[in-house]
Amino acid sequence: MTTDLDQLRAELLASIDASSGVDALDAVRVHALGKQGAVTGLLKTLGGMSPEERQETGPRIHALREAVTDAIAARKAALEGAALEAKLAAETLDMTLPADSVPAGSVHPVSQVMDELAEIFADLGFAVATGPEIEDDWHNFTALNIPETHPARAMHDTFYLAGDHASPMVLRTHTSPVQIRAMKAAGGHKPVRIIAPGRTYRSDSDATHTPMFHQVEGLVIDKGITLGHLKWTLETFLKAFFERDDIVLRLRPSYFPFTEPSAEVDVGYTLINGKRVIGGDPSKGDGGWMEVLGSGMVHRKVIAAGGYDPDEWQGFAFGCGIDRLAMLKYGMDDLRAFFDGDLRWLKHYGFSALDVPTLSGGVGA
Repeated sequence: MTTDLDQLRAELLASIDASSGVDALDAVRVHALGKQGAVTGLLKTLGGMSPEERQETGPRIHALREAVTDAIAARKAALEGAALEAKLAAETLDMTLPADSVPAGSVHPVSQVMDELAEIFADLGFAVATGPEIEDDWHNFTALNIPETHPARAMHDTFYLAGDHASPMVLRTHTSPVQIRAMKAAGGHKPVRIIAPGRTYRSDSDATHTPMFHQVEGLVIDKGITLGHLKWTLETFLKAFFERDDIVLRLRPSYFPFTEPSAEVDVGYTLINGKRVIGGDPSKGDGGWMEVLGSGMVHRKVIAAGGYDPDEWQGFAFGCGIDRLAMLKYGMDDLRAFFDGDLRWLKHYGFSALDVPTLSGGVGA
């Protein structure tokens, strides 16, 4: 029996090594390990042996099966590797040939508008500031003078994160927490002039709202700041952004917890072929007013939370949706398309990577 097993092992391993292809190798596998295979037949004989014979012969038969199985696996891997190498060698690519098509990418309108904002406000002396998108309750609400009973804190408006934290953690509902962080970083004794563009999150979704959207926040902290500085800054910004000199603003009294006094900022528009076009004085023809910004003088409590003495320092703040600015400037009518990932939409509304916004060449290049 021992001699027969050794001879069978040598024959099977030789057949495996001689297999020139996967099909030939599979034929050897069936011959050895199939239902009617040689090794399978030996395994079936174990049941008719005496305990002594089974104890002596059984391990040798199992060792034969393992050796054949391992040899087949190794040979199969070698054959497949050789086939792959041959295929790769046959599929060479001549990199010197001209491309069938030129790869083309587009800058998303949101990214483009962020670049436009940075360019405009950099000319006004503003730096770009950033902050975490996962915020603690203090920075997102308390430091901004938002009371415990304010509706914005409700779970149907805010995404709260589960976990064991000293303070509740949320997906920030606005970029305003960056104001607090910027003031804290300035140490309470230096002027602050920043814009804070970025992603924000609220539990809302329709044609003009999405659970994730983009905002830009502006903040100025200095001595002697007035509402007049705010109006001039916003007027200068909107004229540069919409690239029109006939921008007319209207400030309406409003309420925000973090500013006092607060004002909604409306911009005049005119109707051309039934479409709203930003610019022109609505009182002199067909048109009207459209809300584009929220703003106001920074509340004393917010200034104090940022580490400044509100008796010495004043400031103004403003904020608006970057997605909404893009919709107004570039004629988009559905906010949801911004996040659909449709390449046709991006091809139509996207911007060339080489069209970098500049004040000299036009921010909407």
